[in-house]
Amino acid sequence: MTDFADNSAANRYEMTVNGTTAFIDYVLQGDTINLTHTEVPQALSGQGVGSRLVKQTLEDIRGRGLKVVPSCSFIHGYIGKHPEYQDLVASAG
Repeated sequence: MTDFADNSAANRYEMTVNGTTAFIDYVLQGDTINLTHTEVPQALSGQGVGSRLVKQTLEDIRGRGLKVVPSCSFIHGYIGKHPEYQDLVASAG
C-alpha cells in the first residue's frame, strides 16, 4: 500500500510504502516552493519510490499553481529527464 501526502506541518511531501516513509523537504515562500532534500530509506531503495515521489510532488505543485526551485540534486536531475516539468521551474532573478 502506498500513501502520498503534503505534510505541511513538517514542510515535506511524504510517500509511505508498506509502513516506510520517503520524503521531500521543502520551504514555501509565496508562490514558490524550494525542494531542498529528498530522502528514500534503504528499505525502499531501487524500487522507483523516489521517482514516484518526485512525480506526485511536482503534479501537486502544478495543481497548486506554484513554481519550483529544485535545490535538491535528485529533483533537479528528475526535471532534467522529464521536460514536461520544465515549466514549473522558477526563473532566476
